[in-house]
Amino acid sequence: MILAFDTYYHDNKAKTVCLAFEHWEDSIPFALHEITQEGIAEYIPGEFYKRELPGIIDLLSTLSYDFIEAIIIDGFVFLDDEMKPGLGARLYHALEGKIPVIGVAKTNFAAIHFNKRVLYRGESQRPLYITSAGLDLDDAFGCVKKMNGTHRIPTLLKVLDQKTKELNSNSF
Repeated sequence: MILAFDTYYHDNKAKTVCLAFEHWEDSIPFALHEITQEGIAEYIPGEFYKRELPGIIDLLSTLSYDFIEAIIIDGFVFLDDEMKPGLGARLYHALEGKIPVIGVAKTNFAAIHFNKRVLYRGESQRPLYITSAGLDLDDAFGCVKKMNGTHRIPTLLKVLDQKTKELNSNSF
């Protein structure tokens, strides 16, 4: 099983959503989980993990899946080529290195040049930036490349983004 996480912020709340799916090529998740937290820390450049990691860890603690092949996050695993930890590396470390983490970022992070792969999907002229911990970077690139969808953003990551931004009475 593969889990993908994303978080959306509204006022001082954060809604973290997780999609669970079985195969990289899947177009429909088999489960969706979410958690909303209040009193979220302000964004500090280079310390994004302080806002996002608590929601992911808290949501993961409520799940009871036996085997997780990988976790996808919206962002970078490492922030530079010296392996400065970003959200993904901090998540990987918090999970004691037991579950690989793949970062899929939509915008480039200037300080990382070699420890990322640039993925063009569909006919988009704008790439995705792939980073990973616990999984060979080329293998992580291949996993994201084969995800369902003909557009830049894989189908399930687009669904995740939409679900994260849905405002409802349970969330915001």
